Amino acid sequence: MKRLIALAAVVVLVVGGCTADSDDPERGDGGGAGPAGVLRVLAGSELQDLEPMLDEVRRATGVQVKLTYTGTLDGVERVYTGAAAMDTDAIWFSSNRYLELHGDAIDKISTQTKVMSSPVILGVRSAQAAELGWDKRRPTWKEIAEAGASGRFTYGMTNPAASNSGFSALVAAASALADAGTALTGDQVRQVGPQLTAFFKGQAFAAGSSGWLADAFKQRTDVSGLINYESVLLSMKAQGVDITLVHPSDGVVTADYPLTLLAGVPTDVRDRYQRVVDYLRRDDVQRKIVERTNRRPVVAAAAPADRFVGPLVELPFPVRLDVADALIGAYLNTLRRAPRTLYVLDLSGSMAGDRIDKLKAAMTALTGADTSLSGRFSRFSNREQVLLVPFSSRPNAVQRYEVPAENPEAELNRIRGAVQALKVGGDTAIYDALATAYDEARKLIAADPSRFTTIVLLTDGVRTAGRDLDAFTSTVGDPKIPVFPVLFGESVVAEMDEVARVTGGKVFDGRSGSLQEVFKEIRGYQ
Repeated sequence: MKRLIALAAVVVLVVGGCTADSDDPERGDGGGAGPAGVLRVLAGSELQDLEPMLDEVRRATGVQVKLTYTGTLDGVERVYTGAAAMDTDAIWFSSNRYLELHGDAIDKISTQTKVMSSPVILGVRSAQAAELGWDKRRPTWKEIAEAGASGRFTYGMTNPAASNSGFSALVAAASALADAGTALTGDQVRQVGPQLTAFFKGQAFAAGSSGWLADAFKQRTDVSGLINYESVLLSMKAQGVDITLVHPSDGVVTADYPLTLLAGVPTDVRDRYQRVVDYLRRDDVQRKIVERTNRRPVVAAAAPADRFVGPLVELPFPVRLDVADALIGAYLNTLRRAPRTLYVLDLSGSMAGDRIDKLKAAMTALTGADTSLSGRFSRFSNREQVLLVPFSSRPNAVQRYEVPAENPEAELNRIRGAVQALKVGGDTAIYDALATAYDEARKLIAADPSRFTTIVLLTDGVRTAGRDLDAFTSTVGDPKIPVFPVLFGESVVAEMDEVARVTGGKVFDGRSGSLQEVFKEIRGYQ
């Protein structure tokens, strides 16, 4: 899912294939009809692996399925505010469960058809799985937490505020550790806090999407596992990655991918939708989905006998929005290892005018000024260290802030004031500034290695002063600190790609669309 939403796409919703549709098919408050023969679908980015099948769908049904990708939190917000209905016919996220916790969302969606499924489980390097005994038996979440707390199991996981796989893991661990039996309550979330804190001691890095998580894991030799969709882990094994799939014995949370029609769409759009879902649930098509994506089919006859472990215990999902949000908030502010983020910000003369205004707006949003759903879960978190490394002809003095564990408003206001005071002018010493940030990060890691440390680089042009790219990359060494370059203005794409590659980061594109949305998306990786 571009970002995620974190929180957002979330877990199992539809028990059967379709739910009853009580909406009037002639009602006109859904999205305006799109082009004839097209079904416009707002989708999680992980569904990009289905793109090759869309031509087959069109040939078989006469319907062109047009997927537009979104982060899950943004997608959820677009649906329950009604914005999605302006240009979308249907949604297709990992799950609708979190969406449905928003009371305003129920009237915005209509027929739901489960197409496939994939539980969130563990992938553990085979040698480590054997050492832990997890290759012979399925551990409980308590055993996994204990292994994480003791350092015997380290892992990567997506940020629960950005990606469904991370949120599913968080729900599963909390439910199992609380021995809830039924949906989690607020009291239980608080009670299992110490156990979850121990569990997250084993988390070695975060990611904003399940796909990037898998790619990052392949580059890491210091991490023994990852928590991800079973489908992603099976695909990794097929690519030759030596991991053992571990299904926790006390339960999982499963993504069920319901293709969901928005309420109030015209009758011809309903017809297109029905043709598509009928095709996707055919036995032969279900088998293609299994073979191409490693997701489980919803038609039992299409399931290969030797591919999937089962049966699995399905853990309960929160039934109250305040409980789900409290769980995510606890992860961000108290449970996980505290983050450390450095922002290397271009203040050269070319940033004058609209560009510096956009940068200030994007940074200010992270201080709590953005009160949208995605904005609330992307602000600088409690306990977070935030460092600003502004530069032009040379790096300016590093500005250091630390958001306290309680009552963060005063420090967030200090960061906001510093951002608003930024002034532009001068040349562009990109790599001198990046080297300064790297040196500062290394010193901080040496003093306190418990934090996640990442660097964001925003520049709108080519280097005109200071050392060059080669001079910077030659000093990266180990440990690598991920740099997330943001393309902006006339950024040199090849150089930003190389910075991300060498440091184990990822490039984000802020040249079109909203820079504020890009900065929020990066928060899933911090």
